[in-house]
Amino acid sequence: MVIKSTVPVGTNRTVQKRLSDATGRTVYAASNPEFLREGAAIADFTRPDRVVIGADVDEALQPLRELYAPFVDAERPLLEMGLESAEMTKYVANCFLATKISFINEMANLADRVGADIDDVRQGIGYDHRIGFAFLYPGVGYGGSCFPKDVRALQAVAHTVERPSLLLQAVDEANERQKHVLFEKIVQRFGPDLTGRRFAVWGLAFKPGTDDIREAPSLVLIRELLRAGAEVVAHDPAAVQNVQHHVRNWEAEQPGMTQRLRLEAQDAAAAVEGADALILVTEWPEYRQPNWSDLAGRMRQRCLLDGRNVWDWRAAVSAGFEYTGIGRGGHHRPSGEDPVNTT
Repeated sequence: MVIKSTVPVGTNRTVQKRLSDATGRTVYAASNPEFLREGAAIADFTRPDRVVIGADVDEALQPLRELYAPFVDAERPLLEMGLESAEMTKYVANCFLATKISFINEMANLADRVGADIDDVRQGIGYDHRIGFAFLYPGVGYGGSCFPKDVRALQAVAHTVERPSLLLQAVDEANERQKHVLFEKIVQRFGPDLTGRRFAVWGLAFKPGTDDIREAPSLVLIRELLRAGAEVVAHDPAAVQNVQHHVRNWEAEQPGMTQRLRLEAQDAAAAVEGADALILVTEWPEYRQPNWSDLAGRMRQRCLLDGRNVWDWRAAVSAGFEYTGIGRGGHHRPSGEDPVNTT
């Protein structure tokens, strides 16, 4: 019996015992956690960084050695370990990556307060080979089916064995708080009452290359905008249908709220018509190099909020836009323009 799912530490051993007891036969258990990214699963399977298998006996390990032989070599090793170690490896990997994301987001928020540019800071630390650049990109928080769940699951394991993890608790709390950062910047710019304002949102999926909206930061932002009275027009090349199903639950919270939400699956530029601000939440490739002059002609106000720091803020400002990123030192405005009145 091989379990590939991400399961709490101890699951394989429990299932092995139940199967043995139920059948009266000897059952060999193996843990074989998968390390596949949404949108890149085939590439990750055929060229893995490593393959992890956990078992107590060679009878469980040998079939997996043979199965994975075509996909591993000296640079992409097959790692053999105990059941609990293999189960924990998957959790620890995801929790560490989530920690890097929450850390750089916390530093980005601090950079905004002190006038630093987190992109410069990221370069300054990323070239340190002990740190590296992977998952060191500030934004509006992580989502999806893995990181939030796995951080909380390992916290639960820690509580079960009476060794609470203060770090994992902080990672989770920091990420949930980060999902509100864009809305806080909007309130700073436009004030708390957004009645009569229209906002264009680019990106609904929790990351590019998928239609997955589980724990997506976009949903937190859009809900807050609607609650504050705004009209929202959102575009995503893949996730619109999932969002349509999801937002039906919001009507019970505030009748008529979703009537101020329009979802656009075809034309990203069309979503910007008459907008007071364009907000980038998910860094789909088609959003990375917008036609500034076209956007300027469509928008009511030339205001940009870059939730992934993918736009060249200098080019945007040169084109006459106000620009606000994550940790990029606050608002950037065209030369000679008066400070924005947020009242």
